[in-house]
Amino acid sequence: MASFFDAITTEQRALIEGASVFFVATADPRSQPGPEGQGTVNVSPKGGSLPIVLNDRTVAWLDYAGSGDETARHVAAGSELTLMVMSTSAEDAAVVRLYGRAEVQPVDSSPHADRLIAASGMRTLVRPRQVFVLHVASTMTSCGYGVPVLEERGQRLRDGKGRRYKPPLRQPAPAAGPPGPPG
Repeated sequence: MASFFDAITTEQRALIEGASVFFVATADPRSQPGPEGQGTVNVSPKGGSLPIVLNDRTVAWLDYAGSGDETARHVAAGSELTLMVMSTSAEDAAVVRLYGRAEVQPVDSSPHADRLIAASGMRTLVRPRQVFVLHVASTMTSCGYGVPVLEERGQRLRDGKGRRYKPPLRQPAPAAGPPGPPG
């Protein structure tokens, strides 16, 4: 059975700061469901730099360039944000969700950037794109027994691999040469 809280508990903090991967979910509050996919929920896996609990109602993390910037667009439009972490160890099963509103800060002007970069231990070679700060309205812990036991093997590097499940990259069209003689 799930347990709800008004703020981040000590146990939740330990799981948040010890997880190797987390997920964020948002939805554009201005869009309507339709055939073009508008109105869908965006769920993004995150890693490389883990969230830091700043206090019992605030969490921050670095965001890196990836497949897009949909989370930031949704947050700018007023979306609420859910952050989820889960235990993947054999010893403890748990899932923690944080619910609230986020803000996006440029790395260069975020008061949290230096701490987040130092805490990341440079687990990724990609420069951070921005900082997210989640202002937590409530939290929830559930059992997590549906989560398999997993072992972290390392951080992925962006070296051109990983295109197996993506459409082929578009190649620019060749430049048109000078017109030939009429034919």
